[in-house]
Amino acid sequence: MKPLALFFDLGDVIMREESEIKDGVGNTLRADLVEGMGAALRALKASGYLFALVADTQSVTARNVLRQHGLLDLFEAVAISAEVGCEKPDARIFRVALEALNIPPSDYARVLMIGNNLARDVRGANALGLTSVYFHWNQRYAQTADAPTYTVHNARDLVILIEQIAR
Repeated sequence: MKPLALFFDLGDVIMREESEIKDGVGNTLRADLVEGMGAALRALKASGYLFALVADTQSVTARNVLRQHGLLDLFEAVAISAEVGCEKPDARIFRVALEALNIPPSDYARVLMIGNNLARDVRGANALGLTSVYFHWNQRYAQTADAPTYTVHNARDLVILIEQIAR
């Protein structure tokens, strides 16, 4: 079953949190990408997937980092906690992206949420019936919470997983 859309978290999924350069009020001005993620996003986009950013962050942070790496235009939908007024795992933040992409509840299982936090990304995705992909390449967050549908450890393996799911 080919996925309809790919939802991505930002911190430690697309960008490396420890590389963030911030302004005086906490907005990220720039940051490095997780190794291989720029190429992975471009390859997946070339395969025709819809993209949404579903992130607990500031509006400026997300747009600065994505624009810095030429990735902002890849995303058809952006659901950012500072704009939506809630954080993951709250269903409202996921629904903003789902509604922006016109994905009905009957197709939620065809949406992959790729995140690095079991308690936020995976729990929120699982609760809505999305397919959760745990992007586990570091130990930044506690490793106990909801079980993901899939786990990958790097950008290359993420692309391979999505290709396998699509077959």
